[in-house]
Amino acid sequence: MRFEFATATRILFGVGTVREVAPAAKEMGRRVLFVNGVPPEQSAPLMTQLEAAGITCTNLTVTAEPTLELVQQGVQLAREEQCDVVVGFGGGSAIDAGKAIAALLTNGGELMDYLEVIGKGGALRVASAPCIAVPTTAGTGAEVTRNAVLVSPEHRVKVSLRSPWMLPRLAVVDPELTFDLPPAITAHTGLDALTQLIEPYVCLRANPMTDGFSVEGMRRVSRSLRQACHHGHDAEARTDMSLASLLGGLALANAGLGVVHGFAAPLGGMFPAPHGAVCAALLPHGMDVNIRALRARAPESAALRRYEDVARLLTGKPSAAAEDAVGWVREICRELNIPPLSSYGIREPDVPVLIEKASKASSMKANPIALTPDELREVLTRAL
Repeated sequence: MRFEFATATRILFGVGTVREVAPAAKEMGRRVLFVNGVPPEQSAPLMTQLEAAGITCTNLTVTAEPTLELVQQGVQLAREEQCDVVVGFGGGSAIDAGKAIAALLTNGGELMDYLEVIGKGGALRVASAPCIAVPTTAGTGAEVTRNAVLVSPEHRVKVSLRSPWMLPRLAVVDPELTFDLPPAITAHTGLDALTQLIEPYVCLRANPMTDGFSVEGMRRVSRSLRQACHHGHDAEARTDMSLASLLGGLALANAGLGVVHGFAAPLGGMFPAPHGAVCAALLPHGMDVNIRALRARAPESAALRRYEDVARLLTGKPSAAAEDAVGWVREICRELNIPPLSSYGIREPDVPVLIEKASKASSMKANPIALTPDELREVLTRAL
């Protein structure tokens, strides 16, 4: 047995921890690039705290998933303003943008020198500038992952800037920041978190350390996702979902993912579809096709037993079968009004190119079984 585990240098979790960001930032530098993914009224309290601590803030607004151009603009802005710390405040988009900017501030060359797939894929050589990640949603776990997912509109694809040097210096997860999230965003991000707990648990690179994170996270999602969607100010439910998101980030960064994220990358690059919504639409179908493929071609696979574990954790039934996990996910997607992929403009003629791109995605490499083109087509078309 061999595995590696790496994460943010320091993690702070709990209601009220956002108030510890300014003192921590002051220890790292004096000029902050504030990569902001929320409306100004939501970010104002933290910016005020930073400025009260004697820190100069330069704001960079992120309104959608980060593009290569946005990251390049952020690097230029940070250099012009002599920023020595980056704070990513928002959902996964703002945090990924912040991590990418922090990495390029200290590594020479151009962004394309380091990007996977469309770039040269070179390795970052030195540590990123100090980066503080503060999520305001409970879904991506980006505050503890070692990559930044970026959109290239020119290539119609999402690609990663990836390196252990990109792990934030500090991750601050304050559930209180999620209390006012609308039900739809709570549902999409919550099901993204669930996907990032299930896929690492059943994937080819699962390991004992990430298993513990996945199990604890699934348990919390099963008891709290509905409550968080229907009663947003329920502190216990929001805390469960924020912790589940963090645990999912720890798991995926140190194990792997699977078919759902294999499709999510090309879908997000080709269509204006939020990542969490894409994962939510695909999850029950990816699970179902995986389970049937395993039963047909690898009935002795440990992944089948792991899907049974997933079913027991989600349903609370000791005798649950793997297929019961699919039923639980399908039902909660129906209850939470998860829209089909067709609502984002995805149509049957798009399927062949999406399958081709998904087959090459890094996430697909850890899927518990290699799926055939017909099986991949089934996952995608059922999600339409």
